[in-house]
Amino acid sequence: EHLTQNRDGRGSVAHFYHTIPSTIIIIYPVRVFAGMNAAVRATVRVGLYTGAKVFFVHEGYQGLVDGGDNIRPATWESVSMMLQLGGTVIGSARCQEFRTKEGRAKAACNLVKLGITNLCVIGGDGSLTGANQFRNEWSELLAELAKKSSHLNIVGMVGSIDNDFCGTDMTIGTDSALHRIMEVVDAITTTAQSHQRTFILEVMGRHCGYLALVTALACGADWVFIPEMPPEEKWEDHLCRRLAETRRSSRLNVIIVAEGAMDKNGKPITSNQIKHLVSERLGYDTRATVLGHVQRGGTPSAFDRILGSRMGVEAVMALLEATPDTPACVVSLSGNTAVRLPLMECVQVTKDVSKAMAEGRYEDAVKLRGKCVSCSFLLKCDEMYIDIVCPCSLGCHSKSNVSVAILNVGAPCAGMNAAVRSAVRIGITQGHHMLAVHDGFEGLAQGLVKPITWTEVGGWTGKGGSMLGTKRTLPAKVMEEISLNIAKFNIHGLIIIGGFEAFVGGLELLAGRQKYEELCIPIVMIPATVSNNVPGSDFSIGADTALNTITSTCDRIKQSAAGTKRRVFIIETMGGYCGYLATVAGLASGADAAYIFEEHFNIHDLKVNVEHLVEKMKTTVKRGLILRNEKCNPNYTTDFIFSLYSEEGKGVFDCRKNVLGHMQQGGTPTPFDRNFGTKMGAKAVLWLTDKLKECYRHGCGRPVQTARSACVLGMRKRTLMFQPLDELRDQTDFEHRIPKTEWWLKLRPIMKILAKYKINLDTSEHAHMEHVIQKRSPVLMPV
Repeated sequence: EHLTQNRDGRGSVAHFYHTIPSTIIIIYPVRVFAGMNAAVRATVRVGLYTGAKVFFVHEGYQGLVDGGDNIRPATWESVSMMLQLGGTVIGSARCQEFRTKEGRAKAACNLVKLGITNLCVIGGDGSLTGANQFRNEWSELLAELAKKSSHLNIVGMVGSIDNDFCGTDMTIGTDSALHRIMEVVDAITTTAQSHQRTFILEVMGRHCGYLALVTALACGADWVFIPEMPPEEKWEDHLCRRLAETRRSSRLNVIIVAEGAMDKNGKPITSNQIKHLVSERLGYDTRATVLGHVQRGGTPSAFDRILGSRMGVEAVMALLEATPDTPACVVSLSGNTAVRLPLMECVQVTKDVSKAMAEGRYEDAVKLRGKCVSCSFLLKCDEMYIDIVCPCSLGCHSKSNVSVAILNVGAPCAGMNAAVRSAVRIGITQGHHMLAVHDGFEGLAQGLVKPITWTEVGGWTGKGGSMLGTKRTLPAKVMEEISLNIAKFNIHGLIIIGGFEAFVGGLELLAGRQKYEELCIPIVMIPATVSNNVPGSDFSIGADTALNTITSTCDRIKQSAAGTKRRVFIIETMGGYCGYLATVAGLASGADAAYIFEEHFNIHDLKVNVEHLVEKMKTTVKRGLILRNEKCNPNYTTDFIFSLYSEEGKGVFDCRKNVLGHMQQGGTPTPFDRNFGTKMGAKAVLWLTDKLKECYRHGCGRPVQTARSACVLGMRKRTLMFQPLDELRDQTDFEHRIPKTEWWLKLRPIMKILAKYKINLDTSEHAHMEHVIQKRSPVLMPV
């Protein structure tokens, strides 16, 4: 992101960095996880772009100590075809010798021989702590070796499938691990449902329950055991009672266990222990599955590729901006923003978590984890967990005599059903009467409104599409019918889940309040569309699933092109006028170009791209991938671009084209979309509840006509926010159905640099180091 930021006022980041003779070294210490290769690819290519020399260290810290052929120069082509590979292509090894001062002295000697001044470390807190110690001893080590050298700069990138490093919302590898877990869970639940079995799944997480937590949230598990929150005394009785009550309305039970789960006395809780408990007390056919290292492997998800790429870019910038007084930093993710944090601050807080858990201060441990994980804990392990999962909680809340209706609007997308399920169950536990509106605004006008119960939404989390049905019809033409049915069904609040049509429909309902008093109810719109084009939110439910579909398809196409040689593929993606899918999928799949509406292009640009591919075919990388957003230009169509590339590439490369079409809207929701949809549905209902309470406190029965009673719930940078629909009107390009400002456009320069385009970047502001304490702000800032 900071590629577009100014550091010296000379206007070109390339010009600035080419004046700095620097060397970057990349090492892979200890751990292995998906997404590492994306990080190293970005670091190598951006490092070369800035004019630095870049080296690989094979076999992690062991290679750093041994030196020789383990430290080799990296080239542009050497990181080609790495994005889709799991693990690390340059090896990783544990190294006891580096833990000694003698070993670190050998490593320092090897670095000095090559004139290396910058170190980029990818690993967990132990690996990063070792790197920081190495830096602190640098001058002393050189003095012992009678060597002279400048200071050593260190920047860390956090990688761990457990997501256990404090200071970042997500570590590289976590999302891919969740993908592997959910694939297994989805496969197992079909078997469990068929045989009426109870399945216990043990996932990784010796000291952190994040994987277990999010898996349980995403699959609707009946119980989850995590190290940070041991169950209460006599949990065995409670567990069996819950399983028995769930079995009355469901054919299966799913229990998720983190490998480090324990009770309040520190005694481990194992999957086999739970299996014997359920079998003996309830007599259920029970199976236990330990997923093990399957969670570490496999193709990295689109999220991890983008995260690794962004962190790699920021790591290079941090290294080249560092001074002798700059503390070692770690590149982190906060919401939707890449930030730099002091490395040892993050390590210290991570250690504080372990200490708090060891002392039984579990609430403190949760808070120290950071806002993202704390939010998940509040949602899953506190009252909301019981509210969403446990039907025995239905008697714990008094009836509110409030009716809340839910409808889907626009094109269907994966994750919609997760949002509906969450909203329905949270609404029921709040005491509300929940209503399902079938077929969107058209169904609301026709009276297709029915009560929806707790059990009806069971199993919806993992289903794609829209179980309620959805239409693109807008409410303006049927406003009177809608107002009559709102009165008929005594609807007090409305949740609209959908894309741009849902946003426009919400605005029309807001305008209709002037004429129809029935519309003076709180309305919340949850963005859900593969296009990710709803104003007021950086992300929409469904976009991540579509992005992964495109990325996996591009992987297969690139494999075909790599085998055939000298072939270029033109791929058309969905998104309407919004170029989000084309841009981000281009970054995740290593595309050579992505044509979008938001960034104007002409025949000269097409000519430059063709010439770029001609030059590329002269290297060892003899393939090309071009993405085109479906409405990027009415004249430069997919067929036109295909014909142009085919003609200009004659004798050098041939072309093929693919239109991915509606396969991007279907499929099973990704863990991100399931989790995101669940959170959004719950937040929406709680916001409606607060608005209705506020209204009834004032004795008015229905809310007053204020713009703040009709909002979009969206993520903006680091925060989930409720933003009035009316205030978002000026931020919207209604003709092209996109927001006027789109954050992801800042990713396009990164994509071009990684594709080896020589571009100059306008710059504006310097990146400052933040502190971990700033990461613990509230996630939700309601209007």
